[in-house]
Amino acid sequence: MAHIQKQNWHLSRRRALRGMGATLALPFLDAMRPLRGQSTQSALPVRMACLFMPNGVRPDRWTPSGKGRSFELSPILSPLESVKDQLLVISGLSNPPSYQGDGHYYKTASWLTCTTIQATQGSDVSANGISIDQIAAEEIGRQTRLPSIELGTEPVTSGVDRNVNLTRLYGSHISWKKPDVPLPCEINPRVAFDRLFRSPAKTRGSDQSVLDIVLDDAKSLKRQLGKEDTHKLDQYLESVHEVERRIANEAAQLGSGQNLTPEAVKQLNALDVRIGSLQRFDPTEHVRLMMDIMILAFWTDTTRVSTFMFGNAVSGKNFSFLDGVSGGHHSISHHQNNPKQLDQYQIINTWHSTQYAYMLERMRDIPEGGGSLLDNSMVLYGSGIRDGNAHATRDIPTILAGGGGGQIKTGRHLVTSEGSTLANLHVGILKRMGVSNHKVGEATRELRGI
Repeated sequence: MAHIQKQNWHLSRRRALRGMGATLALPFLDAMRPLRGQSTQSALPVRMACLFMPNGVRPDRWTPSGKGRSFELSPILSPLESVKDQLLVISGLSNPPSYQGDGHYYKTASWLTCTTIQATQGSDVSANGISIDQIAAEEIGRQTRLPSIELGTEPVTSGVDRNVNLTRLYGSHISWKKPDVPLPCEINPRVAFDRLFRSPAKTRGSDQSVLDIVLDDAKSLKRQLGKEDTHKLDQYLESVHEVERRIANEAAQLGSGQNLTPEAVKQLNALDVRIGSLQRFDPTEHVRLMMDIMILAFWTDTTRVSTFMFGNAVSGKNFSFLDGVSGGHHSISHHQNNPKQLDQYQIINTWHSTQYAYMLERMRDIPEGGGSLLDNSMVLYGSGIRDGNAHATRDIPTILAGGGGGQIKTGRHLVTSEGSTLANLHVGILKRMGVSNHKVGEATRELRGI
C-alpha cells in the first residue's frame, strides 16, 4: 500500500468521543485543518456570549480614562488589565425603548431585544421582540448540536413588584425565543454539564465520569493523532475532568449542611439549587463553573451562542461574602450617594469584572487555529442601566471582548457619537455571526467604529 502522508490525513470536525450514555465533541485539532481550498481561519466558527450584570454600576468608577488605544482602565475594570488588548470598552450607548418604564424590569428584559416590554402583572409577558442570541441561534443553530445555552445563578422570580406594579418575571430573563416566549436560565451546573456531554436518557443520576465512559474511544483516537494534537486532546480532557470534579465538590459542600437551613440542604441535595437565596453564600465557584461550561461548549463547537445572568434584576442576593460589603446588591445599588454605600457598590462591581476576566483569560489561553478561542469569539458584558440609584439608562456599561474571528478591533475605548444605541451594537454583533440584514429593535445599521 502506498504510504499516506500525515499532512493529507483529515479528521472530521464532527468527530466525537462516544460511549454508552456519553458523547464528547472534540475541540479543533490540527488534523481537522482543511486539506485544500479553504484557510484554517475561515473554517473556524465565530461564537457569541452575552453576560448580563444586574443593578448597574458605580458611575464615577466605571468609565476608562482616555480613548482609542490610549486609555487606562477604571478602578472597577482594573481586574481586566491582563486582557486589556482583547477589550472594546464602549461608552455613550443608550437603549431608548427601555426609557418608558421606571425600575429595572424594562431595562433587563430588553437588554438583548432593544424593544419595550408589555406592562403586565401576570404571566402574559412579552418583550415585543426576539433577543439577538435567539436571532443568531435560529440562523446558525442548525450547524451545532445545541442551538444555544442559557445559564444563570438564580431561579426564575415570580410575583408582582408593587413598587412598579410589574411581574417580577421580567427580571429573570434576557433571552427571548419569541416575543412572548422567554427562555429560563439553567442554574444547576451538573444539569448544564450533562446537557453538553450525556445522552438525554443519562442526563440525571449517573455518577460515572463521562471520561471513563469514552476512555476506549479516546485511546483509539490518540493512535491516529500527531504529538501536538495528542497534547491538545489531553488538555481538553483534563479540562472536562476538572469541571466534573469541581461540580461534584460544590454539590458536596453545599450538601454538607454548614450554615444552611434544613430546607436549603434538602433542595441542594436534590440539586435543585437556589444559590441566589443563600445568605452569605459565596457564588464565585458557581459562577466560574458556569463560565467553564460555556467555554467547553464553545471549544467543542457544541453551540456558538450562549447567555449568562450573574443575577436577576431586583434580587435579594447577599454579597456579604465580600470583604467590606454588608447586604444585598440591589439595596446597595440604591446608594443615595452615601459614600459607604458607594464603596460597597464598587466592590460588588469589581467582583463582577473579576469573574468576566476569569472567563476571558481562560478563552485566551485555549489555542485554536493560529490564535485562541477568544480570538474567534465575542463576549458581551454589561448591564441594562448605568446607575442603580437613578435607574439611569444612558451611557450604559458595555464591553465587547474577543476578536470575533478578526472582525473586531480590540484594545480600545470607543466613545460613541450622540444617538448611538445598544441596538446598533447588536446589529454589528449579528453581522459578525453571519446574520446580515437583520433589524434589532428599530436599528438596521451597525455601530460605527467596532
